Amino acid sequence: MMSLNELYRNRWTRFIFWTLLYSLWVIWLGNYWWLFGIAVIFDHHITRKVKWTFWKKEYKEGERHNVLLDWLDAIIFAVVVVTFINIFFFQAFKIPSSSMESSLLTGDHLFVSKLSYGPRVPQTPLTVPFTHNVLPGGKESYSTLIQNRYRRLKGFGNVKRGDYVVFGFPNGDTILTKAPAEDYHMMVRAAGREYAIRNYGPIKVRPMDKKDHYVKRCVAVAGDTLQIIDGRVHIDSVPQEVWEGVQSTYSVVTNGQKINPKNLDNLGMNTGELWFNSEMPGYPSMPLTAGMLEQVRAYSNVVSADENLDVYPPDYPDSYLTIFPFAEQFRWTRDNYGPIWVPQKGASVELNQDNLPLYERIIRDYEGNDLDVRDGVIFINGKESDSYTFSQDYYFMMGDNRHNSLDSRYWGFVPEDHIVGKPAVIWFSTDKNKSFPKNIRWRRLFKFV
Repeated sequence: MMSLNELYRNRWTRFIFWTLLYSLWVIWLGNYWWLFGIAVIFDHHITRKVKWTFWKKEYKEGERHNVLLDWLDAIIFAVVVVTFINIFFFQAFKIPSSSMESSLLTGDHLFVSKLSYGPRVPQTPLTVPFTHNVLPGGKESYSTLIQNRYRRLKGFGNVKRGDYVVFGFPNGDTILTKAPAEDYHMMVRAAGREYAIRNYGPIKVRPMDKKDHYVKRCVAVAGDTLQIIDGRVHIDSVPQEVWEGVQSTYSVVTNGQKINPKNLDNLGMNTGELWFNSEMPGYPSMPLTAGMLEQVRAYSNVVSADENLDVYPPDYPDSYLTIFPFAEQFRWTRDNYGPIWVPQKGASVELNQDNLPLYERIIRDYEGNDLDVRDGVIFINGKESDSYTFSQDYYFMMGDNRHNSLDSRYWGFVPEDHIVGKPAVIWFSTDKNKSFPKNIRWRRLFKFV
């Protein structure tokens, strides 16, 4: 009986095998022009008229191998395979900030599943392999010579409430060259466009699929009405589950003594972002989950621990410039926010000057319309409009570290076409506040999210 290895060595078997796999990929891709690629597979395995792997040397029996050519073959194979996997299946991602602590930690290295919600067909395909938007020196790693329209392939499901989601930062379309990590739009609102560009410019404009990647938890999906009351999320007036890992900041008063650093470390707290105020005495802003709060209150030197909640009027006078939708009539804070309706594909909303701040960026930037207001009248694409129908779904994202997260409360809705994928597994994790080898979080290695 023929073994599997012997069977695969048969050129017709190999042709049939790769043709089936390739055909399934074309069906998934939905672009049947790619079926012409079967001719390449046929020639590569059967007729062999063209040397498709022209860099690869065929050795005669006993001939000495060329090490450089062998390495070149291995590198090309790795680049092609890894690029294919990155586009359609999984992509590596590193948690850059503490906005998701204590669910996802700064220094976590993740594999993000693009199959969860379906991978996006590359819109900016001319990109240096293994890069997202910049090279090590800061230069763009992509060319906009070719720009495709947004299209998403079939995935295993849709974004649901409670999901961790990786997405393109909505405000990442414009970048200040000298301060790429800053939110350009927020700086313009606070200090003016001229100031921002003069001090931190020039600016760069990035395509939608080349925006920096963020990870947050989805707290509201398209069609939901969200409201935050004293820090607790409500959907359609129903209080939502407080997910494990969600934390708020507390004013922790002690008897004058600091909490033992070992206790804080055992709690999994990011001590690099914690400070003790001797005048208080205590910690003015200690991030704690519900479970951590119980343990802290049990410490013998802790007098009290009260949640820091922002109510209107806020502690600072310009909060409407930082809280979405950046209009003074919306008297919202980070802890008391909304109600706000999350736009849904195909749904229509009446437009007026009072609610236009909620939807103007969607209409103008995310869905590509000309929007103008003249003498109190709204014009969309030159036509007077008193309503608008949305072209895609939107989501409301929040960080689990609720008082240390720039999220939808500060920059608004996340469009469906910005969704990248869902974190699947933490394959490596390090703590920047510790030295090697204590900085490696061994318990988080290969942990499913």
